[in-house]
Amino acid sequence: MAGQATARATDILERPAPGTWELDVAHSSVGAVARHLMVSKVRGQFTRFSGVIRIGETPEVSSVVATIDASSIDTGDERRDAHLRSPDFLDVDAHPTLEFRTTKVTEVGETSLRADGALTIRGVSRPVSIDVEYLGLVNDPFGNEKAVFTAKTEIDREDWGMTWNAALETGGVLVGRKLKIELEIQAVRKH
Repeated sequence: MAGQATARATDILERPAPGTWELDVAHSSVGAVARHLMVSKVRGQFTRFSGVIRIGETPEVSSVVATIDASSIDTGDERRDAHLRSPDFLDVDAHPTLEFRTTKVTEVGETSLRADGALTIRGVSRPVSIDVEYLGLVNDPFGNEKAVFTAKTEIDREDWGMTWNAALETGGVLVGRKLKIELEIQAVRKH
């Protein structure tokens, strides 16, 4: 089986070998979902980001550092994107990047992990926990070994100073406080 020399077997999936793995940006996504008008959902994604996963002998000694270009937010509507880049939300002129750094990784199941860490948005760092599902190791047609993950969390945007909103005549607000963060990650082993 390809990758056997660099990975350890588990009962479920082959684990990635210890070492440094970089996000394959062309095959990964960083997205967010917010409520709009109290009922519908607006989806957006960041199109420029980077990250390094350092995989240890056990998940508990692994770590992640990811950086996102705040100005790369794309919801499919340039006017909305410009507002999201403004001081009402991401304030990209003053805070051009978002960052996540793990403080602890915990194995919670055969293929499930929890990545606790600090998420920095608008210069404010707050603790978050991200639920991670490891999907396995694959080799692409070009000989690159990839570790594949999906991850999600939910944050309250107001915890990072993004408090702008507009009241609706029928009650409620234009933009929900909760943001669902959704990640699809392919990482390539570097060494």
